Amino acid sequence: MKKTLAQWLSKLGPGLITGAADDDPSGIATYSQGGAQYGFGTLWTLFFTYPLMVGIQVISARIGCVTGRGLAANLAKTNSRKVTLSLVMLLLVANTINIGADLAAMADAVKLVIGGPRHIYAIALGMICLLLQVFIPYQRYVRVLKWLTLSLFAYVGTVFASHVPWGEVLHGTLVPKLEFSQDYLLLIVAIFGTTISPYLFFWQAGQEVEELKLQRDGASLRKSPEDAQQHLHRINIDTALGMAFSNIIAFFIMLTTAVTLYTHGMHDIQTSAQAAEALRPIGGEFTFFLFAAGILGTGMLAVPVLAGSAAYAVAETFRWSSSLGMELKSAKGFYAIIALATLVGVLLDFSPIDPVKALLWSAVINGIISVPLMIAMMRIGTQPKVMGKFVIGARLKWLGWLATGVMALAVLAFGLTSLNVHFRLLG
Repeated sequence: MKKTLAQWLSKLGPGLITGAADDDPSGIATYSQGGAQYGFGTLWTLFFTYPLMVGIQVISARIGCVTGRGLAANLAKTNSRKVTLSLVMLLLVANTINIGADLAAMADAVKLVIGGPRHIYAIALGMICLLLQVFIPYQRYVRVLKWLTLSLFAYVGTVFASHVPWGEVLHGTLVPKLEFSQDYLLLIVAIFGTTISPYLFFWQAGQEVEELKLQRDGASLRKSPEDAQQHLHRINIDTALGMAFSNIIAFFIMLTTAVTLYTHGMHDIQTSAQAAEALRPIGGEFTFFLFAAGILGTGMLAVPVLAGSAAYAVAETFRWSSSLGMELKSAKGFYAIIALATLVGVLLDFSPIDPVKALLWSAVINGIISVPLMIAMMRIGTQPKVMGKFVIGARLKWLGWLATGVMALAVLAFGLTSLNVHFRLLG
């Protein structure tokens, strides 16, 4: 029984790590804002986005596994170079801002617990993430990332250290609260953008290619289809569980801040570190420590994913060698992008840029660029000339287009509301 369970857990990889990395410190800040500002009124977003998230992530994973190429390489094959380059550069910018915000949140969390200079912590944490990616072999590095996913259970613990009115929670989860104000729609776009994030598409597709190199000597399912059903089944389970893990943790983060901060009238929470600090007098030292420890653990998981997904995208676009399994000398361009994104992220912590605004707008940028990316992914996934006989079926096609439509509507609603506010100010 134990052996069977161990074998089953060993199959969890790209989907689990991708889902866990979605709850990064910047995501924690966004979910904390939702709970602090609107209580249980934004819980419905995580229940609603789960099937959409699973659908689009399964599609990205299948693209990588079936073609043996990452998402950017497939984008370049099916779109003009100008379109591909524009999307990849936007991803690089958004990821770099996100890395900066995550490192700042991690440094703040360390400072809250032990005191000391936050800038030094940001540099040290950034260097640790960079060195792990460059010098630890892929097989061992993936095991490290899997263990880091356990840090997310800190947010489950914080909820059970508080009194929760479960009836109200159920109502807030199943009955959407809609409010057509700029602040509310901005937050909804940010939640959608940090939950269904473009960097996750690139990372999971890239990780499936890495798995092919380990398990099948790089042979894609299209070229060597003999055990295709086994791999596609593994992708479905891995992704469904990984995204469930992601959304459950996000739900608990939002719920923690709703039952503590919102109910005590503390609505102006801008960062994950502020949320942790605000919890101290309300939830006690144990709740505070769990929340702060979770920020550090999730950051150590998410920063490499953000830098790695940007590196996969850029390297594939320019046809450079791209693999975390390769040595530095064999993939210099790939590792240079990882280093650039991480180091610029560290430098952002020393700049006059408001990290709160940068964080929120990086989530909004993610929401905006996810729409054309998802459209491009749906086109790739349904083209026999790319996917062969493994084109996505009717259920995945329906889920993928629904996810794309929801993201497009959220971005459009925010855009129209912003224009309305702008015209009111002018008038």
